[in-house]
Amino acid sequence: MDARLNLLGNPVAAKALRHIISAGKVVSDSTLPAATQELVKIRASQINGCGFCTDMHTKEAVHAGETSTRLHLIAAWREAKVFTDAERAALELTEQGTRIADAAGGVTDEAWENAAKHYDEDQLAALVSLIALINAFNRVNVIVQQPAGDYQVGQFG
Repeated sequence: MDARLNLLGNPVAAKALRHIISAGKVVSDSTLPAATQELVKIRASQINGCGFCTDMHTKEAVHAGETSTRLHLIAAWREAKVFTDAERAALELTEQGTRIADAAGGVTDEAWENAAKHYDEDQLAALVSLIALINAFNRVNVIVQQPAGDYQVGQFG
């Protein structure tokens, strides 16, 4: 299976992706915990059906020391006892921010206020930016049918 478009080989796509990657560097350099960042990327990617990003971020999380139990339970985080209250708040914000079209009012005040209990303003800004960025990556990869399974840790950086 090949992608419909070579995202890194096409100059327009590559240039656009470089800008998204650059924005992502701001988030990765923030004080939002790295483990939370990976959980957010994985959960949004699961919701969006992005195999490439799910593969990539699961492998990156394992490499960073994430446990298989937590990784296996991300999709069922509400019933899992392995996530902190802060991580749960981030996952809820991720789900609501990813499923905006499914909710008449977008992200609820309750979800926002819960996240604000656990994260300072800079971390909230990073979290919101991360949710937007991973959704952008997911959409690009799903549209071009980017194949999943071959990602190698550190492949892009």
